[in-house]
Amino acid sequence: METQLFPLLSIFFSIYLFAYFLVFRNWSPKIRPEASSCFISLFHGTPAVVLASRALLADDKLTFSSVNTDAQNLALDYSIAYFLADLAHYIVFFPNDVLFIGHHLATLFVFITCRYLVAHGAFAILTLLILAEVTSACQNAWTLSGARRHDVEFAAKVYRVLSPPFYAFYSVVRGILGPLFVYNMVAYFVSGAADHVIPKWVWISWIIVVVSAISVSILWVWNLWVELFRERRASSSLEKKVR
Repeated sequence: METQLFPLLSIFFSIYLFAYFLVFRNWSPKIRPEASSCFISLFHGTPAVVLASRALLADDKLTFSSVNTDAQNLALDYSIAYFLADLAHYIVFFPNDVLFIGHHLATLFVFITCRYLVAHGAFAILTLLILAEVTSACQNAWTLSGARRHDVEFAAKVYRVLSPPFYAFYSVVRGILGPLFVYNMVAYFVSGAADHVIPKWVWISWIIVVVSAISVSILWVWNLWVELFRERRASSSLEKKVR
């Protein structure tokens, strides 16, 4: 399959510019870039889950080391294009955000090596993509409402209502399902079953990136839970004092 990367990349850049100059033109310059990043993420997350799921379900010979199909390569190209566009966003607007820039570079390394270097292992990478992006729509709605919660009452209400179920959903996916899948992935690669098509240094680097990303995700959502309970306790204490 010929690469679809460059047409997809131009689409994501176009969506970003559309969001920045039209959709969020009246928003504060401080939050317009973040909102535009969320906007292209909305066009990536759920479609990527659908593309990846269909590509995996269509392949009846899936293993952690099976050769990539055309549909799987398309799903990889789609995500590579998105992460390149969003990486450009961070480099332009938030060049000091080393954590997100590093995350995007590491993610791109995994996708690009799977797609263009070894051409095997899409089952593992796309399943991890599904687990990462299945919470994307909810997360972007939460992020956008959070960005305006201090000046728009409706946004504040959406943020308050959405936070607990989003945190719970994210915790289950990143804290339980993700580690379980990675455990099986590690067991397969360590057995040496993939060494004839995926060099050891490649799958080891994939594991390092994935485990690091999941660990940071768990820490992030843990801090969100702590902050939520702290706010709830403070609000409850204030109500008691008022009474």
